[in-house]
Amino acid sequence: MQEAALYTRLEGNQVECHLCAHRCVIPDGKTGICRVRQNRGGILYSLTYGLAISQAIDPVEKKPLFHFYPGSTAYSFGTVGCNFRCSFCQNWQISQVAREQGEIWGHQASPGYLATAARNYGCRSIAYTYNEPTVFFEYAYDTAVKASQWGIKNIYVTNGYMTTEMLDAFGEHLHAANVDLKAFSDQFYRRTCGATLQPVLDSIKAMRQRGIWIEITTLVIPDENDSDAELRSLAGFIAAEVGVDTPWHVSRFHPDYQMCDGKEPTPLATLRRAREIGREAGLRYIYEGNVFGSRGENTHCYHCDTLLIRRQGFSVLENNIVSGSKCPTCGATIKGIGLASA
Repeated sequence: MQEAALYTRLEGNQVECHLCAHRCVIPDGKTGICRVRQNRGGILYSLTYGLAISQAIDPVEKKPLFHFYPGSTAYSFGTVGCNFRCSFCQNWQISQVAREQGEIWGHQASPGYLATAARNYGCRSIAYTYNEPTVFFEYAYDTAVKASQWGIKNIYVTNGYMTTEMLDAFGEHLHAANVDLKAFSDQFYRRTCGATLQPVLDSIKAMRQRGIWIEITTLVIPDENDSDAELRSLAGFIAAEVGVDTPWHVSRFHPDYQMCDGKEPTPLATLRRAREIGREAGLRYIYEGNVFGSRGENTHCYHCDTLLIRRQGFSVLENNIVSGSKCPTCGATIKGIGLASA
């Protein structure tokens, strides 16, 4: 355990947590919605500090980030706990164990150990992932500070439900984020995730204002968030508020967790339609996720359609972007970080 950051002590030994948009007011002896931050005697503690549930060396494309040092590796880790309870969660064995089983577990791995491991394995970045990184902020932040000293970048794979206080506290050590914008309906967020939409939109805009590289993922679920109207609103938000150069990953749903009965995987035609809707909104880079071998995995020049980065799954097979992040054919600038091939 470690004392938490970003909370206020209230009367009667209550505390208010300021990490995420739930802003839980937590009585003595209780935990917040995430189940991994507990009030003990008027002091808020992180129950997962130093307890990694999983560690792996992943292609950065798996996060997914396609315009952030493509072809590099990210040292990935996470803890238990989440501030959402998505009924379609595809990583629920990790994210929901504290809620469903009342257990906090993991193996000891200090921030120094994680940062050193990332450096020793030649990883370009560390990805805070597998569960919502906001709920293990202190652990992630201490790791990020150490990693930054060696030039290792830091990535949040997040539901976007953090506060501006958290973003300000992370400061210059957060370099990129893939934000899961799950739908463009407040009703969907309330019913399916136990949250609301607006704080996610606010966080996306706040990250952009702070210069954090952003890519957005939407898991397209049949009959839940796949209407043309909703996809059009979502794509329009990205284009207007984040920018037309923001990569949008439209990913294929497969039945999991509490959304198995009666649900089929997303038809490929639906993903293709989502891509067309994104193009109509002006987005330049729209990718299909969870579809191995799709042309929608590749990066093409928005201006002349030259194939720039050819992918298969999470592997970069070919990178034709030249110095200055330019298309070699027409010279158009391709937005991103570390795009040019070595």
